[in-house]
Amino acid sequence: MNIFSLLFYGILILLVLSLLSSFVFIVNQETAVIIERMGKFHSIRYAGLNFKIPILDSIVGKLTLKIQQLDILVDTKTKDNVFVKVKISVQFKVIKDKVYEAFYKLDNSHAQITSYIFDVVRAEVPKMRLDDVFERKDHIALVVKGELKGSMLNYGYSIIKALVTDLDPDEQVKQAMNRINTAEREKVAAEYQAEAERIKIVAKAKAEAESKKLQGIGTADQRREIARGILESVEVLNNVGINSQEASALIVVTQHYDTLQAMGEGSNTNLILLPNSPGSASEMLNNMITSFNISNQIGETLKKKNNNSKKNK
Repeated sequence: MNIFSLLFYGILILLVLSLLSSFVFIVNQETAVIIERMGKFHSIRYAGLNFKIPILDSIVGKLTLKIQQLDILVDTKTKDNVFVKVKISVQFKVIKDKVYEAFYKLDNSHAQITSYIFDVVRAEVPKMRLDDVFERKDHIALVVKGELKGSMLNYGYSIIKALVTDLDPDEQVKQAMNRINTAEREKVAAEYQAEAERIKIVAKAKAEAESKKLQGIGTADQRREIARGILESVEVLNNVGINSQEASALIVVTQHYDTLQAMGEGSNTNLILLPNSPGSASEMLNNMITSFNISNQIGETLKKKNNNSKKNK
């Protein structure tokens, strides 16, 4: 076989393959292909191996049956005159039974959906204040979905979901909102701090009141015990023949010297006692003499008792 024969068979194989390719075509998964015959709609072909008549049939378009997403950014104004950018994300798909309507009735599906979204958002957002727009994002999304679902169904499109994915107010408005939020948090912090201070003051006052109460009880108990001790001392002195007046004078002088002794025990202590009048000095001297006399009498009495006890033994 010469080279001319090889060339002839090669050309023949190419012609056969070309002819077969004009008869056979493959459609991918989740795709619809529109076939026209001599310029008129003929059929819709789906995934798999498909056939057509060369020259008479032609593939005029393809539509994906997958879920698509369209993101739209809408500039609008709220009821309180704040400009805000609203980002809407719409998920949609071509209805498998309405591929004809989707291909022939609508030239540009994305442009049509965008127009509906602009119309709905610019009708709803101006009814709300800025805070309400943030709080009612779901409401805006539902209105968008409801409007699109009814309108796009006639064009063979199903609206799966509509979402408000972002709200972006003017930069100055965001700064003002941040300042308001900061001031509100500082107010709450100040309230908590004031409440904490109040609790501390109340607790301190209660503690001081309790301390004063206990101190008063202790002072009363101390004075009661002092009085009881003085009473017992007077009774002891009365038992040895000293009357109550002399006993009281002796106790006063004794406490006076005890006080002087206690003060003298401290280092760097200077004490000067000056009577205010000659009568006061004379009275102090008389009390001291009386106390010495009483002390002598007590000593004599105790001495006699000791002698009597020895004789009795």
